[in-house]
Amino acid sequence: MEAFNDFRKQSLPLIEKEMENFINEYTANDHLKTAMLYSIHAGGKRFRPLLVLAVIRSFNKKVQIHDYQVAAALEMIHTYSLIHDDLPAMDDDDLRRGKATNHKVFGEAHAILAGDGLLTAAFQLIAISQIESNQKVLLIQLLSKAAGTQGMVAGQAGDLQGEERSLSLNELADVHEKKTGALIEFALLAGGILAEQPKEVVDLLGRFAQHLGLAFQIKDDLLDATSSEEELGKQVGRDEVLNKSTYPSLLGLDGAKQALDEQLEKGRSTLETIKQTSSEFHLELLLELLEQLQLG
Repeated sequence: MEAFNDFRKQSLPLIEKEMENFINEYTANDHLKTAMLYSIHAGGKRFRPLLVLAVIRSFNKKVQIHDYQVAAALEMIHTYSLIHDDLPAMDDDDLRRGKATNHKVFGEAHAILAGDGLLTAAFQLIAISQIESNQKVLLIQLLSKAAGTQGMVAGQAGDLQGEERSLSLNELADVHEKKTGALIEFALLAGGILAEQPKEVVDLLGRFAQHLGLAFQIKDDLLDATSSEEELGKQVGRDEVLNKSTYPSLLGLDGAKQALDEQLEKGRSTLETIKQTSSEFHLELLLELLEQLQLG
């Protein structure tokens, strides 16, 4: 995993810098700014923004400032979603990334506003970036779709409704395709667009994203069922408390582990197809990232 770890160390400070600089410069209320930065500074794996940049690097393109801005915008939206997911009206969580959740520190009203601020700031950041106009419009369109009522918001609604009844495996996959997979898909598509790849290749990146997103969610469900609060930095067993349908609850632990392995293998196969389609493509970085979703 050395290549990906080196890539991560090089990329993360620049992603953090873009988020921090934008929030500091474009947030007019100091208390709101503090609440927004609190959740940004809570850290995390930064899986989604790193995906954007990893795709660009995989096509042997130089990562530019506007690429970091798109990656930062995506992470701001992801962070907003976590703030809102943790709210008492949603999952009612007290811990996120090893720290008290935003509403526990700043109160529910300011946590809502911090999430609102990060969501809208993300689109402003892309809008002012130095990206060619047609690409910029396409990225904003795709991100709004992924984050909104066709994507993450719809998935969150389905997740809440799933607390009231048992979902089928297909229904569960549909919820997670929207709630988790949509932003992951945007990351792959955005990377392909910013790397100026043809539609055929961008479509294959979208297919890879489907397998990657599902694998990501299955592993998350498994960790919630089997890990400790110290390991994850958040409360565990919440899915069971909230009576949510999960892959382990529907398939059992062994079945969920098998489903994870199947999605990882399909992801590997799709990367090989991209390599056969594009002579520019080097799969090692994305393959390493995929392998990180394997259980230890």
